[in-house]
Amino acid sequence: MSVSDVRPTRVVLVIWAMFAVATVAVVVTYSRLPPEQLYNVTGSGFVHGGLSRALVYVNFPVGLAAVAMLLVLADRMSTERRIAAVAAVVLVAPIVSRSVIDQSHLDATWRNAIPAAGVAVAAFVTLTTPALRPARIRGDRIRIVVGGALVLLALPWIAAELGFGFTNVPVLGQIFQTQELRHQPGPYVVHPAVHFGDHHGLQGTLLVITALLLSRMLGGVRSSRLHAASGFVLALVIAYGLGDIANDAWLEQVVKRYWTTTTLPDVQVPAANAGWLAILIGASLLWLVAFRPRHLARASRMTELRKDR
Repeated sequence: MSVSDVRPTRVVLVIWAMFAVATVAVVVTYSRLPPEQLYNVTGSGFVHGGLSRALVYVNFPVGLAAVAMLLVLADRMSTERRIAAVAAVVLVAPIVSRSVIDQSHLDATWRNAIPAAGVAVAAFVTLTTPALRPARIRGDRIRIVVGGALVLLALPWIAAELGFGFTNVPVLGQIFQTQELRHQPGPYVVHPAVHFGDHHGLQGTLLVITALLLSRMLGGVRSSRLHAASGFVLALVIAYGLGDIANDAWLEQVVKRYWTTTTLPDVQVPAANAGWLAILIGASLLWLVAFRPRHLARASRMTELRKDR
């Protein structure tokens, strides 16, 4: 690919800015609200409430977004930056352990400092590596439609992240339930339909938007193997994010309206269940249709044509 085939892009800066805004919102909301109004935290105030929850948030979902950025940019990194990128991934990797991130206890511990250090290294590497996109990009209309629809669906979570709801808000209060007291299948406990603070549905939304933005850079990746690997990881992030969105939205806006007692699988943590099977199948299909290198797609079509003859 020649120099004339690629253009500079600010996608990486946009993604970091997006997560920076979300992190600031977490700090503010968890600092000013008591833990009883939030989800699975016990600390309060600026340090034990805001900064504590923000540190866990930097671990995840920011850590996953950082790894995706490192992979897409690896083709343009110097040797030194690639070494730093590998170190960053190693530092972030512990987020898959429940001893580091436990959804039932989201207060920070000393263990969360390790992935946070990896995210800091990833931020330096990705922000100092040239980010390039192909001169021609396909699918931007689809990206805009999907991203816009997900943001609309995420409005209750965005409000909760900022510490308010839509109960008395015209139109939005009729479309979404937020602070209305509801219960869900299981032990009878009444609580707001949408708790204040961060939601895995919003995490999934930001991860899908991240992957959609990074997918615009795939055509600028020179290595076909790296293109294929990056494309599959982005497809997996999108499928995972959509799984989180579906689980959270269905529970809060459908099950808690008492329209059904059937819930969707919780896919926040990898597990052998129907939800993760759907994620893997969906990611594979998305990769085959949209994110695999174009020469591989052409070769596949040629093979099919030869068989038809």
